[in-house]
Amino acid sequence: MRHIHLDNGLRLRFPGRCAEFDQGVEIGMLAVLMDSRLTEFSRRVGRDNLDQVRAVARQMGYHVLETGEPDGEFVELIFRHGSTRPSLKVVHSAR
Repeated sequence: MRHIHLDNGLRLRFPGRCAEFDQGVEIGMLAVLMDSRLTEFSRRVGRDNLDQVRAVARQMGYHVLETGEPDGEFVELIFRHGSTRPSLKVVHSAR
């Protein structure tokens, strides 16, 4: 049984269910977010579900980027819809 991340600080788990059930819930949750055509969102997903997440995202017109350091079982992803350009930030160098 693993935790499924809905949002920052909000997780679900399903005691007594198999890993495939957890993966299905995770994919279903992401599919609903992608279907709402959000320009950009981020989620923490199970590494074992990454190939399926990428396939669904591609079919729904999203680009998927890994961010941050992998956490063993989980990976942080940013989903961007269509040809949406990332927002750029000015960073001052420390000299």
